[in-house]
Amino acid sequence: MIRSTILTIIFTFIFIFDLSARESISIVGSSTVYPFSTTVAEEFGRKNASFKSPIVESTGSGGGLKLFCSGLGPNTPDITNASRRIKLKEISLCKSNGVKDIIEIKIGFDGIVFANSKNGIDLELTTKDIYLALAKEVPCGAQDDVTCENQSKLWSDVNSELPELPIMVYGPPPTSGTRDAFVEIAMTDGCNSISWIKDLKKKNKNEWKKLCRTIREDGKYIEAGENDNLIIQKLNSNKNSFGIFGFSFLDQNSDQVKGTKINGVYPTFDAIAIGDYKISRSLYFYVKKAHIGSIPGIEEFLTHFVSEDAIGEDGYLIDKGLIPLPEDELLRYENDAKSLANMRY
Repeated sequence: MIRSTILTIIFTFIFIFDLSARESISIVGSSTVYPFSTTVAEEFGRKNASFKSPIVESTGSGGGLKLFCSGLGPNTPDITNASRRIKLKEISLCKSNGVKDIIEIKIGFDGIVFANSKNGIDLELTTKDIYLALAKEVPCGAQDDVTCENQSKLWSDVNSELPELPIMVYGPPPTSGTRDAFVEIAMTDGCNSISWIKDLKKKNKNEWKKLCRTIREDGKYIEAGENDNLIIQKLNSNKNSFGIFGFSFLDQNSDQVKGTKINGVYPTFDAIAIGDYKISRSLYFYVKKAHIGSIPGIEEFLTHFVSEDAIGEDGYLIDKGLIPLPEDELLRYENDAKSLANMRY
């Protein structure tokens, strides 16, 4: 018993010592949250001479959470950004690797947009059009309860009122929170507009989920990695192509690309804020409590990120395209940051 206690103290000391050798906060995760996190990191470093600016990497939400949950110590990140909420299986992974105390902070909202070059056509889509264009399997013509491999090559194949242009959509990979949110919101909504598929959820949820949320792999949907700038380049080189990314990125590149009206609503700041534009999601970051006190500045960075100056209604991140939290939610997360409260799930 005594030997075990001594070993625990030794390992804890080694862990803390190793962490203290790293002077910068390590942040990974969502490409959508990346520009917000980078801006806060730069502002934090500028205003706090006692701390080095955090190092922020874009790895995608899933990739970031995998790194975050891999364990404790200097070779693991202190914070991970996510454009979706952490999943139960990721919480289990964290716990199995000793990451048991996590602080969850919601910073605001973002829309997911379908966009194309400013020189391209103005396309109006429904979520049903999006589903029929990008799903791996779709209903076989007029036959009920039967699906086939998606053979649509043109937008007019999906909907006769759409133009005879090739379906070519650049989007994020499976590790991306934007991809997760896109399939869970846009694809699923379009899928459920077909009554027999919607009814399938009650009979066979796994089959329904597979049918509604599996994207085709025949080259019509092209994975463009976690670099949204690459998508912008592709859209500019082919005015008939479309891209999927966060509203904040559309807002920052409005001189080059434009958003598509979906279900009758354009993706705008106001439409997302009041809930009229339905394809939107919450943005988060997660903090490893075991690293607080060993890596300099984590607690201070956390407090700065949730301040009114950063994510409040008139905060500097709002100018970057972040949709702010309601006042009561902002207060809740400010309190969680100050008290270092453990995540509620």
